[in-house]
Amino acid sequence: MNTIAGIKIPDSTMARAATELVRDTESDLLFHHSTRVFLFGALAGERKQLKYDPELLYIGAMFHDMGLTEQFRGSQNRFEVDSANAARKFLQQHGILEEEVDVVWDAIALHTTPGIPPFKKPVVQLVTAGVEMDVLGLAYDEFSEEQRKLVVAAHPRGENFKEQIIDAFNEGMKHRPESTFGTVNDDILALKDPGFRRMNFCSIILGNAWNDSHHAHGCNDPTHRHG
Repeated sequence: MNTIAGIKIPDSTMARAATELVRDTESDLLFHHSTRVFLFGALAGERKQLKYDPELLYIGAMFHDMGLTEQFRGSQNRFEVDSANAARKFLQQHGILEEEVDVVWDAIALHTTPGIPPFKKPVVQLVTAGVEMDVLGLAYDEFSEEQRKLVVAAHPRGENFKEQIIDAFNEGMKHRPESTFGTVNDDILALKDPGFRRMNFCSIILGNAWNDSHHAHGCNDPTHRHG
């Protein structure tokens, strides 16, 4: 069994099948990133003394960016949903209980939605914790220098990981700009596509078809007296 920074990489038949599928589907960049997400997530779980299923965390981490790949990005869904759906199908094929499938689905679907995962089940919390550490450098100092070195030695970031991960996000989302509304993902398209226009939440509210003027219904007219 492969152990990195004290964390065992799951080695069941299902975990090996997942590794193989991700290896075959994703670029080296995304494969190594996904494995680091598992390792940093597991290390965060140990630090926070959370009880979680390492195999489910592994599947969540390994599949979390599948929706960016050519094979899985054909829809107009958010890429996180395509990733989560790919994981669901994989887990169902391996006979995993539906409630566990749902936890992994949530872990993947919510990994770019700040503020919610910390209040969900441990696997959901830890996929996001791993992503936030590897991509955003959040909680960087809460991992020891040795832990960081061992993880990156086993699964290298490469020279320009920051720019390359932004490019990978863009590749997976540029054909479905509307899917980025209300998410951190629209920052990617705003950076990469000069023609991209963000949708504005307030403009949508103010410009929608509801007619709320007080003339629409006499009862709403403050001068209207019942009598």
